[in-house]
Parts: sequence; structure tokens; C-alpha cells
Amino acid sequence: MSFSLDELAASLGATVQGDAGLIVKSIAPLDQAGADQLAFLSNPLYLNQAVTSGAGAIIVSPRDLETLTAEGHAAGRNWLVAANPYAAFARIAQRFAALGARPAAAGIHPSASVGEGAVVPASCSIGPNVTIEAGVVLGERVRIAGNSFIGADAQVGDDTLLYANVSIYHGCVVGARCILHSGVVIGADGFGFAPDFGPQGGEWVKIPQTGRAIVGDDVEIGANTAIDRGAMADTVVEQGCKIDNQVQIAHNVHVGAYTVIAGCAAISGSTKIGRYCIIGGAANFAGHLTIADRVTVSGGTSITKSIPKPGHFTSVFPFMPHADWERNAAILRGLTRMRERLQQLEQQVKHLQQSS
Repeated sequence: MSFSLDELAASLGATVQGDAGLIVKSIAPLDQAGADQLAFLSNPLYLNQAVTSGAGAIIVSPRDLETLTAEGHAAGRNWLVAANPYAAFARIAQRFAALGARPAAAGIHPSASVGEGAVVPASCSIGPNVTIEAGVVLGERVRIAGNSFIGADAQVGDDTLLYANVSIYHGCVVGARCILHSGVVIGADGFGFAPDFGPQGGEWVKIPQTGRAIVGDDVEIGANTAIDRGAMADTVVEQGCKIDNQVQIAHNVHVGAYTVIAGCAAISGSTKIGRYCIIGGAANFAGHLTIADRVTVSGGTSITKSIPKPGHFTSVFPFMPHADWERNAAILRGLTRMRERLQQLEQQVKHLQQSS
């Protein structure tokens, strides 16, 4: 369970400065790494930690290595030089994780239930108390952990992993190489109700949700996230998206490829999110919006209008000591009166200027 630096460099298209034959056994943080471990420097704020680190080698960018060299800290050390140290760290971490992974045994647990006509290849691993309904189609090497549910006619692509207690409703599609963490629900009914009220009362009339939820290839979805099925058309999450825990994606939302969404964000119905967007935690979107590609939304931001161009958007009031917040809130309540007073003063000044 180890790699040489030159082996890692070759796999990344990186270069080695120092001992290319050095063997590293694991990855560790800069301030904790030992002589047989690899660390990474992806933020120049941690240059001082790189100087004092006990790591056998450090993944570094050419620019940061140039700085360390100029300051006399690079000589006698081992460096794995990569254009994107953070991505290099991620790929190397995957290699170490694969070495230590315990492969799931193929087969169907005796307590699992497989419906009529379901396609479950012999390479799949189906855990205890899993329910696979009629007409389901699983790809090769799919792994489904205990107590998960796959509804009728749903599809799951090759090499996808479903942790325990995942639910994929009828007719929904999950692509290849996806990871769905515990508690994920794909394809529950969207929140669709028509008001039917009169003078004497009335009720909310449920709108049948007849669309599907479609998840593309290479998507990872965090614990307890819900992606609702469409009302008539489909809800779609395109390939390569990464979605954190406790995210709500409502019916008929379309999330573009390679967008990332942090925890507790909520996207209301029929909103379209572009490709390569970054959505911070607890951000929320009104319904029926269109968000351009490559938009970044800060955590806690409320988006109430469409965003037609790329950019970084924030609506969060900065945090401050509570007493300061109370004073500012009191000022904010009087803002309309202050504006009216200012307009009066402007008119008075204008009148004085005209009279002089």
C-alpha cells in the first residue's frame, strides 16, 4: 500500500524535484505528516507550514515552489510539482483509498427481494433487506447496501454505489459511477397542489407528479438529499454534479453539468441552474428562474430573479456583534423616513441655490 513519487508523478503528468524514488505510504496534512507521508500545499497562506512540515514530500504548484526556492526553503526537500495541487491531492487520495477498500462480494443477500423481470447482473452486490421492484434494470457492478429501495422500472448505471436506506422511486434513472449516500430520495412527488377555495372554504388539490427524476453519470449526492420527480416533464441533474447533504431539488428543476451544491441549499420548482455553477450552503432559489453557466452564489443567499451572466452573487447581511446588529436594524426600520427627510433637504438646497 505505497507508491513512489515518480509513479505518482507519471499518473498525474506532474514532475518531481528531489528523490523521485521516495516511497510514500499515505497522505497527511502539512502539520501532521511524517517522513513516509505525502502532504499538499494548495493555498499560499500555508507556506510557513510547508517550511516546517515533516512530510517526506509535498505536492506544490510551480509558483509556490518558486517562492519557497527564492526564500531558501526548497533545497534538500522532495516536491511533487503539479499545476493544480488540490486536484493532484484528490487523485492521489483516490489511489490510496482504492488500495485500502474492501470490495463488496457480488451476489444477492437472501433477505433481499427482487421483482419479476428485474435485471440484476451477477457482478452486482445487493445487501440485506433491499427491495428491487419489477422491471428494474441495474448495470454491471452496482452495489446497493441494506434497506435500500429501487422502484418499478427504475434504472441504475454501471459501477454506481447506493449506501444504506437510499430510495429510488419508480421510473427514475441514476447514471453510471454515481454515489448516493444514506437517506437520499430520488423521485418523490414534487410539491404540487392547486388551490380550490371559495367563500365557504375549499382545499388544495394534489397534482399528480407524472415526470421522472434523471441523474446523470458521475454524480455524488450527500445524505438526506431529495430530488423530486417532475410534475409532467422530468427533473434533471446532469453529469458530474456534486450535491451535499440535506439539499432540496424541487420538481422540474434542471441542474447543469459539473455544478456543485453545498448543504441545505434549496432550489424551487422549474428553476434552471447552468453548468459549472457553485452554490453555497443554505442558498435558496425562487421558482421558474434561469441561472447562467459559471455563476457562484454565496452561502445563505436568496436568489429571487434570474441571473443572465456569469458572476459571484451574495445577499447575506454580514454578521456582527448582536448589539451592533440591533442598532443597525433600528436604523434600517427608519430608512424610509430618513429618505423622505433627505429628499426634503435636497429640495431646500436646490431652492436656496436658485434664489442666490
